[in-house]
Amino acid sequence: MLIVMKFGGTSVGSVAALQRVVGIIKKARAQGDEVIVIVSAMSGVTDLLLNGARQAEAGDVSTGLRAHEQIWAKHAEVIEAFLADSRWQGPLSAEIRALLDEFDSLCHSICVLGELTPRALDVIAGMGERMSARQVSAVLERHNIPAQAIDATQLIITDDCYGSASPLMPHTAEHSQALINPLINAGKVPVVTGFIGATEQGIPTTLGRGGSDYSATILGRALGADEVWIWTDVNGVMTADPRVVPSARTIPRLSYAEVGEMAYFGAKVLHPQAIRPVRRSVIPVRILNTFQPEHPGTLITKDPDGANQTVKAITAIKGLSLITIEGAGMIGVPGVAARTFGAVARTGTSVLMISQSSSEQSICFVVPSPEAAKVIAALEQEMGRELERRDI
Repeated sequence: MLIVMKFGGTSVGSVAALQRVVGIIKKARAQGDEVIVIVSAMSGVTDLLLNGARQAEAGDVSTGLRAHEQIWAKHAEVIEAFLADSRWQGPLSAEIRALLDEFDSLCHSICVLGELTPRALDVIAGMGERMSARQVSAVLERHNIPAQAIDATQLIITDDCYGSASPLMPHTAEHSQALINPLINAGKVPVVTGFIGATEQGIPTTLGRGGSDYSATILGRALGADEVWIWTDVNGVMTADPRVVPSARTIPRLSYAEVGEMAYFGAKVLHPQAIRPVRRSVIPVRILNTFQPEHPGTLITKDPDGANQTVKAITAIKGLSLITIEGAGMIGVPGVAARTFGAVARTGTSVLMISQSSSEQSICFVVPSPEAAKVIAALEQEMGRELERRDI
């Protein structure tokens, strides 16, 4: 079988975790499976990078310098544990240092300009994955598993929606097959950066936070994988968040539709867009626990398990705002809803839920709280006359 395995931040975030990753890949190869590995940044690294960049925009470069040292310390611990006195130690250390120096330079430029553009933010946000892929590749090599690190900027071609890019699948399939298939045929394990891609012009993009899941399913579809395995730190998809509900249990099997709904409405185990690529190609997805690899986890397929369950899971989303437009001036007036949704759409905000009263006197919709201010401003501009007349 050709298996795409994605390892999340906690799965590559420590010496002990990486030792388990090596064991999982060794076992799969011993069984005759061909493996493509997708990796996230080490746990905590992306937050350090983003915080450093945002503080630089505010005129503070010291936060970025501290982040540099903290990130280096995380990787240095792994290098010392796995690669000390080996031929991989020097080159890997130099590559990670070079990426951190690039981060310092970007923070300095952001500080001078006083502006952090979405394009620059994507470059910085993906640096943790670039370090991680090189590190995991070297660790696998040290354990006699032939491997090669590859930046997904060479594989996943996207649009230019920085921060939440969408893949251009025909171009992605062409690039991925050209670069990955020769490595597989040579017996190597490609270790690919999750979360990032690039435009057709080669400008780096990101797929949204948690996007390494999405990277795995995109490449699974592009390469015709038999299965995609998402390795995380929980035993599959749970009936509720176990940090909130201690009695939560693993759901053995879910359909694409079910897990897509759960991810969209707050289940953290999978990126909301991740199911789309594999759903079209009917590729099974397994959610597994790196720290308990013997647990069967959750299998996600086209059809549900057929069990007669009214409710399979409970999810929740935090940080949302409910915006209501109401007034007697809305009753029976054509076009108000269209203008409302047009104004919201122009802000590029994702609307999670919409409701309208039967009398047409109010429209409510739910948006992420950080987006609420710009949505309200857009609505006030669009409905300026109605607000002056107190119709709305």
